[in-house]
Amino acid sequence: MIEPHCLGKASDPGQTGRDPRLFVEAVPWIVRTGAQWWDVPDEFGKWSSVFMRFRRG
Repeated sequence: MIEPHCLGKASDPGQTGRDPRLFVEAVPWIVRTGAQWWDVPDEFGKWSSVFMRFRRG
């Protein structure tokens, strides 16, 4: 349902390109915790990749 609207695709480099769910789960984590982008847990991928994808969207 939301997947067609997620930026990124399997051919994109990095973990979040292969699994859009990681990005979709990382953004609410930031909002919920009030943490800084660089504190994003590794399970969501590299913080810089998640942040750049957020900025593009």
